Amino acid sequence: MDFDLANLPANFIENPYPHYAKLRTHSPVYNLPNGGIFLLEHQDVLRVYKDWTVFSSDKKIEFKPKFGDSLLYEHHTTSLVFNDAPLHTRVRRAIAGALSPRNTAGINSFVETLIDSLISDVERLHLNGKIIDAVDDFAKKIPITVICNLLAIPVDERGALQDWSIAILSALEPEISPQQFDLGERAVKDFKNYLNALVTRRRSNDVSSADDIMARLIRETSESAKEANLLQNELLHNCIFILNAGHETTTNLICSGIWLLSQRPDIIVKLNNEPKLWSAAIEEVLRLESPNQLGNRRSTSEFKMGQRVWPAGTSITLGIGAANRDPKVFDQPNQILLNRHNNPHLAFADGVHVCAGKAIARNQSLIALSKLFKRWPRLQIASGMQRSQRVRFRGFDKLPLDLLGTS
Repeated sequence: MDFDLANLPANFIENPYPHYAKLRTHSPVYNLPNGGIFLLEHQDVLRVYKDWTVFSSDKKIEFKPKFGDSLLYEHHTTSLVFNDAPLHTRVRRAIAGALSPRNTAGINSFVETLIDSLISDVERLHLNGKIIDAVDDFAKKIPITVICNLLAIPVDERGALQDWSIAILSALEPEISPQQFDLGERAVKDFKNYLNALVTRRRSNDVSSADDIMARLIRETSESAKEANLLQNELLHNCIFILNAGHETTTNLICSGIWLLSQRPDIIVKLNNEPKLWSAAIEEVLRLESPNQLGNRRSTSEFKMGQRVWPAGTSITLGIGAANRDPKVFDQPNQILLNRHNNPHLAFADGVHVCAGKAIARNQSLIALSKLFKRWPRLQIASGMQRSQRVRFRGFDKLPLDLLGTS
């Protein structure tokens, strides 16, 4: 079976899972045309996540030919996700501490108020005859507001952040155009300049007692790594990373939940009758439609996988979406099961790189979906749905809703 992430089948974006299933059956450690390997079984993806000593997250080798001496290269090789210890350990300590449950206490109350307000807005738009788009009118407004509040970014300064975020993340696709590169490069420049000015303002007003995440990270920053967890440039890039990582993935998670659950009205009835089951529903959405479908590592030494020994320097693509539907691990892997007692999905990665903001993402999605389907239990997807054409990040560009289920 021939397969190439840089030259995908025509129907892959719409539904990649049958392709993953065929590959997993035919060759679960698949040799890609570029010389790297694509892992499709849960056990192999989990092994790579767990063993950071053999499977490196440092992307300097991979990103140099792609980005050159650019700001995109600087950003993606400085942010937390694409680094190993000791830099990863130092930076994660600062970010994980800032995002800890203790330091984000009270966020759920804010999220509930925000989503109640958005649902009222959606209802008003609907009564005025507007076709509701779940992306623009609902989902994407939630994580951007939450993260900007956590970072204490002024409300009137948030307008450009989403476009910058999408441009920077789009540059991570396996293949990008010169235009995508230029958009990403300008986005990093503008984002850094904005954050540098914001951090300067915050410092001038004294952040010694402020409890927002931005203030906490500023207090972790010094000109010397021996004195603090973050350097100034690392602070800027990892503030970009926090916003980017939480914004798009949570938007996609909420929209995927709407799309999946709207096809199962029996499950919506059950969830509305037994709200405690919503946690299980969110885990199933994460498993079935992981917002982040692909990961990457590079081996630092020789290793054996798939009955073959691979050399140091092997490029490894992690099939997160494939691993999360592995029938060796998940009974009825393509179905939503609210009574799935063991759900070790890898939507948030694992090991030292497990997502630091996973609790925040879970809570936003649970509150958003439970309130939306409580208000409109017969909600259906209307005509005009458009999936995002990206491979790494799975979501929607447009998701029109029929709130009353009359389609």
